[in-house]
Amino acid sequence: MKLVTFMPLGGTASAVGCLVHADQAIVDISATFAGEPAFHSMQALIEAGPEHWDRARQACADAGEDRARLLQRSEAILLAPVPRPVQMRDFGCFSEHFYNCREVRLRKKAAGAPDPEAAYQAMVAAGQRDLPRDFFERPRFYTCNRLSVVGDATVVPWPYLTKQLDFELEFGIFIGKAAREVTEAEAAEYIFGYTIFNDLTMRDVQAAEDRTGGKNKDFDCGNVMGPCIVTPDEIGNPYDLRAIARVNGEVWCDNSTRTMDRSFEQIIAYMSQAQTLHPGEFFGSGTVGTGCGLERDRYLQPGDTIELEVERIGTLRTIVGPPRSRP
Repeated sequence: MKLVTFMPLGGTASAVGCLVHADQAIVDISATFAGEPAFHSMQALIEAGPEHWDRARQACADAGEDRARLLQRSEAILLAPVPRPVQMRDFGCFSEHFYNCREVRLRKKAAGAPDPEAAYQAMVAAGQRDLPRDFFERPRFYTCNRLSVVGDATVVPWPYLTKQLDFELEFGIFIGKAAREVTEAEAAEYIFGYTIFNDLTMRDVQAAEDRTGGKNKDFDCGNVMGPCIVTPDEIGNPYDLRAIARVNGEVWCDNSTRTMDRSFEQIIAYMSQAQTLHPGEFFGSGTVGTGCGLERDRYLQPGDTIELEVERIGTLRTIVGPPRSRP
């Protein structure tokens, strides 16, 4: 299933649906099971468990050819699949991204030397491009602002704190059932589905903070998700999906999830040690290599349209709004 949280144009209440007909139509699952609370929100559906997931899947199949029971996607707004996740954590699973970012920083540092290339190579030889030893030993993550999540085609207000707004091409998972002390071999059973994540970042603020997380990622509409949650049966191998980022139609990244250094199964096993993971929690993959402007020292402008496409999931669009002045 490709599950969505949507609101009909002109409506006032959200509902759970399923994308059909090449993702251009929506089956209203909430309306199909109008009297059952388990189908009134995505979080409720996740918590309801596999029996209810199967009923939603059957409802989508039954309504798929009945045009009277479908809403055209153009007649709805797609909200974030889970508008307010119970918890959000973002991991750094693509070493290529971090190597690229370090190279940009070092080349800028070397630019003032008499021989910039020689200066850059000297810094590389000195280990300044290397990642910390523990990067490959255990997952790195930060906790996101779960109260600042928006969906597909959102116009994100330009935060007045930055002159270097950037996107990040990621994908991620939602946990489907409570997990504690889960092994890597068991972990796939706990994945409800996959979505795309645009982890917007204020790069100049990030440079001033010089640390993971922080205010640089914490602003209104800073976490963009969608357009849907795709259940594992439709994904196949999640570690062999083409991942593309476009800005105003120009390709800035064309890579693959096969470059991921650490799997979601490994993350679940690690994070479930000594704590319970709850249905509806979100884990982000971190940025796909070349999947942000920082890696090419190029940033967004007001009015830009970002399209993040991950094979078998879809395309998540974000529009950058005009600058805001300080109130």
